[in-house]
Amino acid sequence: MDHKSTDIAKVSVKMSLCSRASEEKLIIAYKEKGVIVTAIDIGGNFSGFTTKVIESAIVASKRGGLIKDCHVHEGAVAGATKEALSQIASKANGLNVGGKIGIARSGEHISVCIFLSIGLLHLNEVVIGLAHRSIPDIY
Repeated sequence: MDHKSTDIAKVSVKMSLCSRASEEKLIIAYKEKGVIVTAIDIGGNFSGFTTKVIESAIVASKRGGLIKDCHVHEGAVAGATKEALSQIASKANGLNVGGKIGIARSGEHISVCIFLSIGLLHLNEVVIGLAHRSIPDIY
């Protein structure tokens, strides 16, 4: 199937928003449509968060079969994850966060979406970061 970058971005957003219970159903449903997906729960203090989140995204992408174990694929996931984090950093810096990363891939398109709830006393902010990369289609 020929998916556009916007299609894959939408899927990564859906994966970051879905419940843990519905993940397996979505993985199967998207695979039938030619899209490989994964999702990871994340949380902690945002200040020391970046490296851990990037590593988690890379590991989950490999385990889920979205990327190969090569520096080009790993770099694409790392770059997209870092870009998504930079989009939310101004709201989350120094605060505790919890949420989910959704990653989707079809062909040369890979998209990373980070959805977070930012805790500040009893006032919670919600934020989303989204990024796309193109990578060689070498399954």
